[in-house]
Amino acid sequence: MAEPRHAAYKAFKFIGRHRRAVEHRRFVLGQGHYAADVVPAGLLHVAIVASPYASARIVSIDSSAALALPGVHAVLTGDELTPEIEPMLPGVDAPQVARYPLATGVVRYAGEWVVAVVAETRALAEDASELVIVDYEPLPHIVDPESAIESDAPLVHPSHGSNVIWHRKFTWGPVDAHFADAAHSLSYRVRWARSSTVPIETFVATCLWNDATQILDVWASIQMPKYPDLLAKCLRLPGNGVRVHFDVDVGGSYGVKRGLKHTILVGFLARKLGRPVRFLEDRLENMRGGDMQGPDRIFDVTFAFDDDGTIRSMRMRALDDIGAYSGRSPLQLGKPVGAIVGPYRIASVEYDAISVMTNKTPQEAVRGFGQAPTNYAIESGIDKVARFLGMDRIALRRRNMIGHDEFPYLIPSGTLYDSGDFDAVMTKALDAAPYDTIVRERDAMRARGLLAGIGISTCLEPSGGNSAFEPLFNPKNKTTTWMDSCLIRIDLSGAVTAMMGTSTSGQAHETLVSTVVGEILEREPDSIRVLHADSLNALPSNSPVGSRMAIMLGGAAAGAAKILREKLIEIAAHNLKTTVEALVYESGDVFLCNDPSRRMGWDALVEIAHRHYHHMPEGMEPGLQEKFCWEVPTGGGLPTEDGRIQMYPCHSFESHVTLASIDPETGKTTLHRYVVGHDCGVMISPDVVHGMTYGGVAHGLGAALMEKFAFSDEGQLLSGTFMDYLIPSSEEVPSVTIVDHCTPSPLTVFGQKGSGEAGYLGSPAAIASAINDALAPAGASIDFLPMTPQAVWRALQKPIAPKVRS
Repeated sequence: MAEPRHAAYKAFKFIGRHRRAVEHRRFVLGQGHYAADVVPAGLLHVAIVASPYASARIVSIDSSAALALPGVHAVLTGDELTPEIEPMLPGVDAPQVARYPLATGVVRYAGEWVVAVVAETRALAEDASELVIVDYEPLPHIVDPESAIESDAPLVHPSHGSNVIWHRKFTWGPVDAHFADAAHSLSYRVRWARSSTVPIETFVATCLWNDATQILDVWASIQMPKYPDLLAKCLRLPGNGVRVHFDVDVGGSYGVKRGLKHTILVGFLARKLGRPVRFLEDRLENMRGGDMQGPDRIFDVTFAFDDDGTIRSMRMRALDDIGAYSGRSPLQLGKPVGAIVGPYRIASVEYDAISVMTNKTPQEAVRGFGQAPTNYAIESGIDKVARFLGMDRIALRRRNMIGHDEFPYLIPSGTLYDSGDFDAVMTKALDAAPYDTIVRERDAMRARGLLAGIGISTCLEPSGGNSAFEPLFNPKNKTTTWMDSCLIRIDLSGAVTAMMGTSTSGQAHETLVSTVVGEILEREPDSIRVLHADSLNALPSNSPVGSRMAIMLGGAAAGAAKILREKLIEIAAHNLKTTVEALVYESGDVFLCNDPSRRMGWDALVEIAHRHYHHMPEGMEPGLQEKFCWEVPTGGGLPTEDGRIQMYPCHSFESHVTLASIDPETGKTTLHRYVVGHDCGVMISPDVVHGMTYGGVAHGLGAALMEKFAFSDEGQLLSGTFMDYLIPSSEEVPSVTIVDHCTPSPLTVFGQKGSGEAGYLGSPAAIASAINDALAPAGASIDFLPMTPQAVWRALQKPIAPKVRS
């Protein structure tokens, strides 16, 4: 693989170069350190008794037989737990939607935790859980989100007074006028099915309470902002009474490893029993009651456009089924505010966002935080407009794309796009396909009797996650900073160590930090050690969410390294009897720019800082240790009254091109060619970026073709195992060609943007585009995901046309 060729990389020594990820060594050697590998002496295990009903009153619980079983230490119910803890926060202003680890009084979804059994082994805890007798009285339930918003619907939380937990209609710009002036409007509905990431590792939490220190030690497979703070609050402990160990590896997350309720339960039990306690989900517990399911969203969209394809305005209604409880799930309707028009020059938008509760498993923050469904909805409309006008889909996109010379570009919702060259990226992807060739291949397959189509998507990846959606969705929440930080020290030997305050779940943060620090200090990155602090030793962090760590952790590491570099130059200036401005820093040595023979080496400068205070500049602290805490670029503001806000600072872009065929007899889809044009600014670690992009495409393929958490009318999860919830394998995932482009961000240290959600944000839209292109000659289309073989067969039996006004 060639090194990146963009001119921006010429300024760097290590950034953008191909390098084996630091983390790979321990994984290849089988020496990864996961939460389940932590086994304190005397460890006890938890098993869960879950509700079989979508909605029911808990009449009684008889745990006597379970408690009588040798080796069982406790049976905990919601009635015992709830008075001792604080509820988990709902994310929006809905204080009556109280959420606890164990149900109290009523259950609100099938799979909700009712009783926790603690025993010497997991197997024994499971055996004992089967002896717990719970008597239920079934109650009315609701599983359809559209029915749930009706006035006569059963209420999931009667004290809240409605199943709608959040609703706001935003109007940005003269929508009505633009619709009145447009030659045409086209309305359509698409649905994104509830799916997730199902990482190899389910959630695990191990807690140890130390009565002498009054500290709760926590090892968990976590990816969650403010996790230690929220855990301490819910357990009624001071913040310094919880120590989360971030040095455990996380076996995949992609957003879903929140696990707050798991850890509250385990932390409470560890403190109560005076023994370390672990809860390790099995796969059914994870999928049914682990709060790891993603968006379940219905879009009603109308585009207003002219005869030449110019799109003037858009109305979008998004109804999101969050399930029975609210965490941060309503906020997944917020991230799309920052890219509500995608890469297009759409002048006005009406966005009607509704978050509704049903008697289903609660949603959580799945990769992309709601942006992938919105991208699918917008891209579906672009293809429909092109089809209505008889216009080439690529030409329509080019007509409406924001030009490279228009940045920074202000979209109607108040966000400035920082930089980009969308047309160039799409062109690169088309050339790499190459497009003319796959058109011929598509037509040849059609001639052989196959249904074949080409898919196109052009989508944004907002990155650098800030806090803007919090005050936007809850005016009582005035959070305006989502900082991140890094601490770096240079020891007496000259070795460099960096420390970060978060866990990592496959994003190669150790590689990121060592590359950045190596770039600034001009020291070999492989010589730099990067550590994960625990929460009592850590600097502030808001965790790896929102494609933010290259921007935020990378920026913080660069900031701390720059302070150290400047300190070394000051020490040299003092000893060389000159000014800082007269010196050059190169590979750790400092010398006079007009006399390179007058220099001080890295080792000599380090020794002065650590041992020779008499050679230090007056007033300078001895030693070499610095921290830097960085605020999100463009962050710090509150929304305007009409909801305009700078949602994310940076905007990566991706364009997908795929060739697919469908067997008309079986409905099976095969992807023959897949290309992604990708621009995330300067790539700090290209191999890491490419790996995340490839994985994102596979993730999106699952959402497009296979994955769905299906529920019966009775609220029972019908896809709680991998027999029913299908995920793509190497058989289904095609070879993916990734074509890089670079438009550096003017807001970040090196021009980098985020890429953790790359691939996933555009692949479902592209694959759906290909399938509908394949179905078009038959007069058919599918407007929901996943597009399974059964869905293809049904679509061929009953073609449906979009609603158009001219």
